[in-house]
Amino acid sequence: MSTAGAYFRLARAGWIMVREGVVAALPGDQLVGAPKFAWRVARLFTRRRAKGKQRSERLSEAVERLGPSYVKLGQFLATRPDVVGADIAADLVLLQDRMETFPKEQAIATIEGSLGRPARELYVSLAEPSAAASIAQVHEAEVERDGAITKVAVKVIRPGVRRRFFQDLEAYFLAARLQEKYIPSTRRLRPVQVTETLAQTTKLEMDMRLEAAALSELAENTKDDPGFRVPAVDWERTGRDVLTLEWIDGIKLNDLEGLRASGHDMKALAAHLVQSFLRHTLRDGFFHADMHPGNMFVDAEGTIVAVDLGISGRLGKKERRFLAEILYGFITRDYRRVADVHFEAGYVPPKHDAAAFAQAIRAIGEPIHGQPAETISMAKLLTLLFEVTELFDMETRPELILLQKTMVVVEGVARTLDPAFNMWKTSEPVVGRWIAENLGPRGMLSDAREGVGALLSLARQAPELAARTDRLAREIDAMAENGLRFDEATAKAIGKAEARHTRSGRIALWVMALTLVYIAWQVS
Repeated sequence: MSTAGAYFRLARAGWIMVREGVVAALPGDQLVGAPKFAWRVARLFTRRRAKGKQRSERLSEAVERLGPSYVKLGQFLATRPDVVGADIAADLVLLQDRMETFPKEQAIATIEGSLGRPARELYVSLAEPSAAASIAQVHEAEVERDGAITKVAVKVIRPGVRRRFFQDLEAYFLAARLQEKYIPSTRRLRPVQVTETLAQTTKLEMDMRLEAAALSELAENTKDDPGFRVPAVDWERTGRDVLTLEWIDGIKLNDLEGLRASGHDMKALAAHLVQSFLRHTLRDGFFHADMHPGNMFVDAEGTIVAVDLGISGRLGKKERRFLAEILYGFITRDYRRVADVHFEAGYVPPKHDAAAFAQAIRAIGEPIHGQPAETISMAKLLTLLFEVTELFDMETRPELILLQKTMVVVEGVARTLDPAFNMWKTSEPVVGRWIAENLGPRGMLSDAREGVGALLSLARQAPELAARTDRLAREIDAMAENGLRFDEATAKAIGKAEARHTRSGRIALWVMALTLVYIAWQVS
């Protein structure tokens, strides 16, 4: 797709945001200069019917008009309050990923194209779609296994969705580059890198095999865990565009009346939910990152079954240690240790004073110790912590933001199940065990084994590293003697890039001019 097309799509998205009142609902009174003038103009073009609505309603209607890729963008940005702000992120969380279903015949064509077999051979029956989201829709179906009929859920990707997403992604990249170029204060948030993360996340989510692999990995990790599981994958009927899973008969976790009527222990469910999430995060470093109530069921045995693993999070050992030591430091009021962990992990630049940072951490921790334990929110604590770290130039850490977002959701669900839920008491067995195993003598032995393994690996690579070093030294000497030279192909490529850049700029100006003419015509 051309850069001109990206400008046009971006202009269209901006116009829809203006017309639906999203721009007018932003806190423009705090702006100055040209941005404030643009905000006032946007208010003039807002639809009359949109003026009486809440900002979240306006945002939902705008995103619906823009299409599936913007729904996914909104959901992704809801996990990045560091980028869009806490208030906007809260509005984006309310976005409903519910789209119109597409015909069953199209779903059958997609299944057969992906699996290379007729649908009638794969499924005994395939019902009409029961739910549809931005990327895929779900059908109830039946399969035959060992002479028995089993009910399954079939998730089929939406036709044409990849092409639409990749077209819109170019507009997102354009917006990110313009933001970095013209708004220097936002460069710290790395908008281009954020867009790259969205692009990668979307690519993974559009391959049903990868979601199946994530479910399989989580199933292996949790096979011995009490009170939590994920549906089994039917690999024979799973491909790039279709995912077949065990059908879950259960009650959604947001159906509180249904859970009580079925006799489920609400306090036990809340504890299982939070402890399961912490186990996955600390023990395995791999967690379900979309654990809203609509994605979780409770089966007849009282086990929580999590579905829809299109979004998952990973934490390395350093990040897990970082999280555990922070929680432990707040529990024991060792604020200097919490500060030191940030510096040891490299999250806060060494130019800052650790004592001053510890003082800022104390401002968060001390008020917590004056409250009853059941009123203290671990998610709120992490939110305040990340707000403080901004003052000390802590760069955006996408994996920690995703963790924070998921913890906010999980803790909120737990409190709906049990209003007196004590987050600290519930999490202490999991966090305490992980600290004992990984930060005590056993953890030191494990680190020592990893260190020895790294040294042995380095020793095996020594001859190759020596050869590379020698080759690099010779190339540097030649460069110092003869200067830096481009080959003919490189020089041509640079010339073409410059020409393309100039041409794209001219085309973009024409597209923007035509768009303004179109907008003026629409208004008149």
